[in-house]
Amino acid sequence: MNLETLYLICYIWLGIAIAVHITMFFITAPFGRHTTTTWGPMIDNKLGWFIMELPSLGIMLYFLMFGTLSFNSYVWILFSLWIFHYLNRTFIYPLRIRATDKKMPLVIVLNAILFNFMNAGLNGYFLSELADSSMYQSDWLTTPHFILGAVLFVVGMTINWKSDSILIHLRKPGETGYKIPRGFLFDYVSSPNLFGELVEWGGFALMAWNLPALTFMVWTFANLVPRAKNHHDWYHQKFTDYPKERKAVFPFLF
Repeated sequence: MNLETLYLICYIWLGIAIAVHITMFFITAPFGRHTTTTWGPMIDNKLGWFIMELPSLGIMLYFLMFGTLSFNSYVWILFSLWIFHYLNRTFIYPLRIRATDKKMPLVIVLNAILFNFMNAGLNGYFLSELADSSMYQSDWLTTPHFILGAVLFVVGMTINWKSDSILIHLRKPGETGYKIPRGFLFDYVSSPNLFGELVEWGGFALMAWNLPALTFMVWTFANLVPRAKNHHDWYHQKFTDYPKERKAVFPFLF
């Protein structure tokens, strides 16, 4: 595949992201607190997380190890950050969430596999086969967009992990039902875990400074912002005392 073909795929994929973004404000993805059995066969929640995140980890590992350009420059840093994130999402996060009988629709897992296959494939192929060799040399490490992007990536990941930990430990062992999360960025938004992921991948796009990384950032926004709005509305419907000053995902804004 040449660069023009990959860019064309990126533009088409961006168009689909915009359509999905709009649709998700009207159709709530049926997993997590929004789980429903009306979307077909169900799969164990922990197993579903593992299966749907594994392709992104595997694809990027493959391109890092066997790509033509993966070790010809500092591009391995981008691979490493992506892989580090998905090691957590594939193995650690599913083990940390409480063991319950909760399930998710198989169709959600299949859609997530497509999402991860496309985004990891576009980014991995570009970085390992098509990136200009001058893009990721030592001077790249001192550019403003790399430094700012790296800070945002680490800050976003930290927010995401800490928020996940608060949610995971919200209920004591043996407890069921939902509670209002409090403390940290939960005092400002309903979904700081999703806010953290948005910041994280925005930082990655800044560091990478290429179209496939931007495409992944747009897809992250397209998926997570409507998801956060769904969570926000759900909290208000579930709890009459839910803090009215909280926003959905962006502090003080939305």
